[in-house]
Amino acid sequence: MTKTIRFGTTASLAAIAMTLLAGTAGAAEKIRFGLNWLPEGEHCGFFQAKAGGLYEKAGLDVELRSGGPDQNVAILVASGQEDLGMGSSFTTLNLLNQGTAAVTVAAFFQKDPQTLVAHPDQDIKTLADLKGKPIMVARFSQGEFWQFLKFKFGFEDSQLRPYTYNAAVFLSDPKAVQQGYVTEDEFFLGKEMPKPPVVMLLADYGYANYATTVFTTQAYADKKPAVVKAFIDATKAGYQQCMTGDSTAGMKLMMAANPDHGEPLYHFKLKQMKERGLVTGGDAATLGIGAMTDARWKEFFDGMVATGIYPKTLDYKAAYTTKFLDKAK
Repeated sequence: MTKTIRFGTTASLAAIAMTLLAGTAGAAEKIRFGLNWLPEGEHCGFFQAKAGGLYEKAGLDVELRSGGPDQNVAILVASGQEDLGMGSSFTTLNLLNQGTAAVTVAAFFQKDPQTLVAHPDQDIKTLADLKGKPIMVARFSQGEFWQFLKFKFGFEDSQLRPYTYNAAVFLSDPKAVQQGYVTEDEFFLGKEMPKPPVVMLLADYGYANYATTVFTTQAYADKKPAVVKAFIDATKAGYQQCMTGDSTAGMKLMMAANPDHGEPLYHFKLKQMKERGLVTGGDAATLGIGAMTDARWKEFFDGMVATGIYPKTLDYKAAYTTKFLDKAK
């Protein structure tokens, strides 16, 4: 007898996931998930879910695929070479703007870790103090957060300097300012400086980009909603363990995949993630880990329209869905 299961209501997705996946015992659903960079502490929830058996318990066989400078996760997912990928608010909006139907289904960082970093004792305390000063920014970043800085703080392209991915350039010039990441700025730069660097988290100044998101094609989300739901729920549990429990298993698996990432750096990253509320702050505090809201997406989209990145006519609501997310109990 064939069961007919309808996918009409959001409330029933969890039950549907349990029904479908329970019926495939011994035949776990394979998922190819593309990380947005080399395995690192920020990815702890995914590695903890894998190492701690959370994916397996959910009936999933998840392959965590390393990203890097030569990997374009958006293209890999859009072309079907990966099933799900890690991105940001920009990812599916960009795909949508290019004519590809893709959807963000969860956001595991409520705050984008993107920063600007300056040397101490340079009369720099806030982003407003950087107006007119040279800033080292990567080329891809010039089309993203740099546009926000231009629109909101009056920064100009004449301030741009090449970002070399080499800390020595920044450390050698006490007047230098560069882009950074709040989860590692003080760890890498601070140990080389007589005083801690001045770290300005863009999210604290209104940069509403969601980070460490999970996205897929609209076709995959429509075809396998129970699988998407199961993956999100298991990953949420993984991040919960990273934030409040023991994530040693995930740390070891992550470091095995990226031996250059040491344990001290892992613990520093998690400390920053907790203290800055990257995972559990914002809407996640009331809606649960992975939360997204219509209001936040509208805020981000309206801001990017104002900068000229997206046309006002773009149907931004097609770039995300909250139907796979349960409100925290």
